[in-house]
Amino acid sequence: MNIKITLFLALIFICFLGNTQENINSVSLEFDLKKAEYLYHFAYECIDQEYPNKLNQVLGNDSYLAPPRELHPAFYGCFDWHSSVHGHWTLVTILNEFPNFKYKNEIIEKLKKNITKENIRKEIEYFDDKHNKNYERTYGWAWLLKLDEALRELNSTESHNLHKNLEPLVYIISEKFSDFLDKLIYPIRIGEHNNIAFALSFAYDYAVKYDSALAIKIEDKAKEYFSDDCNCPLTWEPGGFDFLSPCLQEATLMQKILTKKEFEKWLKKFLPKFEKNPAKFIKVAVVTDRSDGKLAHLDGLNFSRSWCLFEMGKTLENQKMIDLANEHFNYSYSKMDSGEYAGSHWLASFAIYALKASEIK
Repeated sequence: MNIKITLFLALIFICFLGNTQENINSVSLEFDLKKAEYLYHFAYECIDQEYPNKLNQVLGNDSYLAPPRELHPAFYGCFDWHSSVHGHWTLVTILNEFPNFKYKNEIIEKLKKNITKENIRKEIEYFDDKHNKNYERTYGWAWLLKLDEALRELNSTESHNLHKNLEPLVYIISEKFSDFLDKLIYPIRIGEHNNIAFALSFAYDYAVKYDSALAIKIEDKAKEYFSDDCNCPLTWEPGGFDFLSPCLQEATLMQKILTKKEFEKWLKKFLPKFEKNPAKFIKVAVVTDRSDGKLAHLDGLNFSRSWCLFEMGKTLENQKMIDLANEHFNYSYSKMDSGEYAGSHWLASFAIYALKASEIK
């Protein structure tokens, strides 16, 4: 009898733990002031930190050898150009979410110092150079459009002026994006910067509001690239250096351009059985060395998977996807402040994008 009672109590305890864990996983994340105050400093401290720096430039002659602040006076910090751009996006997004943020004035001053007409003119000269006309294609391009989208939404005198200063570069990037899509026959499906589904998804967010011609082209090209895809090998992911999931980025792009009914039908072919048990297909990515910039990519993968799972889970009312999104987010968020610049110069933007995705209604 005692053994039976003990087993019964043990069973109750296990069920209690399971239900408690389920409840914990089911709680949606919140982009609250505490998180904003924690995350802002990563971007605030690096957008004017010039070194270390990775330029990724093509040299035409000796004159191309110059410090980052001269080559890219607007976006010279945060280790590389694209990280500087999404560092600026991080700060603008925080101000959008928290209009009375206590470091608002300091942030605005830094933004005004970097995004000037003269600095943007210099950036345009770089993108017009015959040796660097494809610079930051397409990852940096997509983030620049995201930055302009955030500035337009901030709706203040300062943000309006910053948008007007940035606008000539945005126009050029939009043109470059459109021209490239005309030439790109085959989609780029890797888990790093050149992933075309990621770029199309971010650019579409901007274009559907402010650039109808680009939005239509993105819709057409996404359908051309991905409509017939099926059985995406999600269990092959992640690659060791991935910060994007090729399968999930494609799925969230198609969710944006298809109707809900069309998307549900497409997803069943693209990721069979994923909706029923997403945790069977992907696990949280483990980072073994955060001082290694490539291995630290996997923290970014956890955040980007998180936002994809939130976006799909909310649309499909799929709690299992939402729980898995929480799990991915929490693993890497708890290790954000590792003291390693390899991750700290860029991960705040990914964390904030995931937090915003968690709040989709």
